[in-house]
Amino acid sequence: MRIDVVTIFPELLEGPLGTSIIGRAVEGGLVEFGVHDIRIHGLGRHRSVDDYPYGGGAGMVMRPEPLFAAIQPLRTAGATVVLMDPAGERLTDQLARALAGSSHLALVCGRYEGVDERVRTLVDREVSIGDYVLTGGELPALVLIDTVVRLVPGVIAEASHEGDSFASGLLEYPQYTRPEVFEGLPVPPVLLSGHHGEVDRWRRREALRRTLERRPDLLDTADLSDADQATLAKLRRTSMADPPR
Repeated sequence: MRIDVVTIFPELLEGPLGTSIIGRAVEGGLVEFGVHDIRIHGLGRHRSVDDYPYGGGAGMVMRPEPLFAAIQPLRTAGATVVLMDPAGERLTDQLARALAGSSHLALVCGRYEGVDERVRTLVDREVSIGDYVLTGGELPALVLIDTVVRLVPGVIAEASHEGDSFASGLLEYPQYTRPEVFEGLPVPPVLLSGHHGEVDRWRRREALRRTLERRPDLLDTADLSDADQATLAKLRRTSMADPPR
């Protein structure tokens, strides 16, 4: 996979794109990055990339000329162009998996009050990482990169993300490691039993419990078996029977 990032602050990306799992994916030839400085295409002696908005108002808007000059060659090269924008579709596990199927992504990082509306004619998708506003699109681009790169075949073991939160529509079950008892808190005995069937059943039940308690909205669209529905019914009854704390 190749991922290009269009930004006015390339330095914000240098460290994260060469570190940890992403850095190893680059070293292994599984992912290739290109970072493109929009200011190279800036206007005038000062390489200006922004201007006042027509109609008045606070802030500045990124001009179309530098962005068109930076984005069009990437489109020509076959990239799927994604604008990081708070008004875009919400980044989800499903969307990350769809984007991970692309061989070439180009992520456009806005700044200031946003981009000139005409820039959107070059964009295939607009993506937001949440219902809040940041100072620019670089951090959202890094979040999207992290979610996508880990799904690229060979970057991490496939089994490592099969049980991730949201992968099956549920939150992930609790995880434990050594020591067996810490600060008086033990590891659940079933995880020490060596009985894989019981472990799998415990993990599924705890994923359902955690989702019911923290994100019950996910249960509306999760792929649930009859056994899952029975477990949820039992968990709901138990929850209703518990005295208020």
